Amino acid sequence: MKKIIGFLVFVISISTSVNAQKEKKERMTVEQQTELAVKKMALKLDLTDSQQRRVKPLLAEQINEKKELRSKRKAMKESGKKPSADERYAVANSRLNKLIAFKTEMKSILNEKQYERFEKMTAKKMHKRKKKAKKKMHKRSNRH
Repeated sequence: MKKIIGFLVFVISISTSVNAQKEKKERMTVEQQTELAVKKMALKLDLTDSQQRRVKPLLAEQINEKKELRSKRKAMKESGKKPSADERYAVANSRLNKLIAFKTEMKSILNEKQYERFEKMTAKKMHKRKKKAKKKMHKRSNRH
């Protein structure tokens, strides 16, 4: 009897901890995300105060756009609607245009050495993201 009760307590505690881990984390505000991103960039690129002030609105805009895109995708997913080829093209084209504008603006703010480091950082981040996405897709394909 003691073993059964002990086992039940163990199972309940594990299931409770698993459910607690699955709960969605509350996202930081745009301002908080921007502040952290600017500080990280300042540390990695040795930005001056002037450069930090110029970079901050760019990062805030980028974070806002990502947030809007995420909410649009979530709404489409919940409605079960898939974007058409034209809609996907428009979103991808817009994203790339904004990325080009962002990089151009960053190039005007940073000096050559900082910009080189910035390019390396973004390339490394993209590589990690692609690797993570590939791993996620591989996991999904193995489930079926």
